[in-house]
Amino acid sequence: MKLSRPALATALTAAVVALAGCAAGSTPTAQTASSTPSLPANAPALEQAYVSVVAKVLPSVVQITSDRALGSGIVFDSKGDIVTNAHVVGRATKFQVRLADNPKSIPATLVGAYRPDDLAVIKLDQPPSTLHPAHFGDSSKLQAGQIVLAMGNPLGLTGSVTDGIISFTGRTLTEPAEGGAQPATLPDAIQTSAAINPGNSGGALVDLAGDVIGVPTLAALEPQSDGLGGAAPGLGFAIPSNIVTDIAGQLITHNGHVVNSHRAELGVRVVTVVDPSGQPGGMGVVSVVPGGPAAAAGIQPGEVITAVNNTPVRDASDLAQTLAQLDPGQKVDVNLTTAQGTTRTVTVTLGQLAGS
Repeated sequence: MKLSRPALATALTAAVVALAGCAAGSTPTAQTASSTPSLPANAPALEQAYVSVVAKVLPSVVQITSDRALGSGIVFDSKGDIVTNAHVVGRATKFQVRLADNPKSIPATLVGAYRPDDLAVIKLDQPPSTLHPAHFGDSSKLQAGQIVLAMGNPLGLTGSVTDGIISFTGRTLTEPAEGGAQPATLPDAIQTSAAINPGNSGGALVDLAGDVIGVPTLAALEPQSDGLGGAAPGLGFAIPSNIVTDIAGQLITHNGHVVNSHRAELGVRVVTVVDPSGQPGGMGVVSVVPGGPAAAAGIQPGEVITAVNNTPVRDASDLAQTLAQLDPGQKVDVNLTTAQGTTRTVTVTLGQLAGS
């Protein structure tokens, strides 16, 4: 299964038919209209919770358009800052933003983007006084099974809402590369069954308290025999709110720059090399950053990294995902194959991935 930014999914309605079997000698029980089961006692309360959350959060979700993309964003503060995905803004610097309560678009300008976390902030040129900043929750407290709603503008359908649950927390995954750019590797991603479709990117994943706990960014594609990926229902991913508020806050405070990525770095420039069977066999070291972690450990250009922290590394995605789960300052073993074909292991004190 591979990942893509929200892929177009065809909605299918499944009809569930209940069949009562009759075994020999058994007596079937007839059902009449009067025996239709009633709704659970708490159903109205749950329904009202949905209604309340949508009413509370939807005014904070905006539609973002540029000359090349359409996506969603979240009102971050009353000053007109909007947080969204870096892949929504792309290389554009000017945007049109449509608020939930106003059909007229408002011009906006890029504040900054941090592509390693696929996050960006844009700012309304003339923010109205009626902005509704969202409240961001603590994503470290999330648990599988919690009900969540995804809010955004899929296919340009403003104010759309889908529901589901948190399926898993703490996923590390790599986005597909676009336009020759390095793919972003997202640590600690939230997996959700709420439908994520084109245009949902940059929107809000919300809990039943009305707190934004993530920013939807990816949907999964299921490989098919014809080579084209079809949407994999119920497999969407979101950037957790704690990362969103940290990175967005830095972009706003430091004039579009991230000064503390909180992410580990090895300090090498690498390319994938193949093994004798023609399969990816490791990351060949092209160059080493002078004074960086790898240089301090004695790693040399021409060597091949085959494992980091006891995790096999075969290609760039393996290396990125492994580093995304480690911390700056952490000591890890790095397994190498030298240019002469011998193997060795060195201990590296990881550095911090550069900001923007």
